[in-house]
Amino acid sequence: MKFGVVVFPGSNCDRDMQDSLQNDLNQEVIMLWHKEKDLSMFKTEDCIVLPGGFSYGDYLRCGAIARFSPLMQSVIEFAQQGGKVLGICNGFQVLCESHLLPGVLLRNANQQFICKNVYLKGVGSDKALKIPIAHGEGRYHADEATLNKLEANNQVIYRYCNENGDITAQANPNGAIRNIAGICNETRNVFGMMPHPERATSDALGNTDGRIVLKSLIINAKAVVTEKAALINI
Repeated sequence: MKFGVVVFPGSNCDRDMQDSLQNDLNQEVIMLWHKEKDLSMFKTEDCIVLPGGFSYGDYLRCGAIARFSPLMQSVIEFAQQGGKVLGICNGFQVLCESHLLPGVLLRNANQQFICKNVYLKGVGSDKALKIPIAHGEGRYHADEATLNKLEANNQVIYRYCNENGDITAQANPNGAIRNIAGICNETRNVFGMMPHPERATSDALGNTDGRIVLKSLIINAKAVVTEKAALINI
């Protein structure tokens, strides 16, 4: 499969994602400038990645301007046709602004930018996964009806937990409702998460838990379906 990594003005994790996919996971990567529109080189089994950063300076709201970029119109169509789309951090914000995923990302509960390792529970492993976060607006929020629908459809793919895998308020770094760190759409081809798996795929960094995330969600997509039952009780 191929990966297309979108580059917006203000993206700063695009090369991290490229390096992770190419060098750590041996995947083909094509960098995509935000003014492009042509995604004809990608098939639905391929994946478009919206990386972290500060797209268009994060003016108005995080991801609000990127949602209207020329390339995002093509990404929306690609997703609607069944193509895989992964949004990380600012990319997650763009997906919510584009209505490819429900909900919003609000200012962290402590009103501060947070950059540290956290633990996640969800797709890919029965054990807690150590994945870095780096965001100021990562507090996932949605109304009660939307949250209940996400739960009923097993669309919550990751929750913040402690090192032992316990989902607690103390393990929640940003105040995200129900400890939600990542979700997917109903058809399970669009994924968004605040933590950065691409920053945890290199042996040189001493942590490769991010490989589990990327392989489970995208490269070996069947894992997302087979683990649906496991997410019900999280």
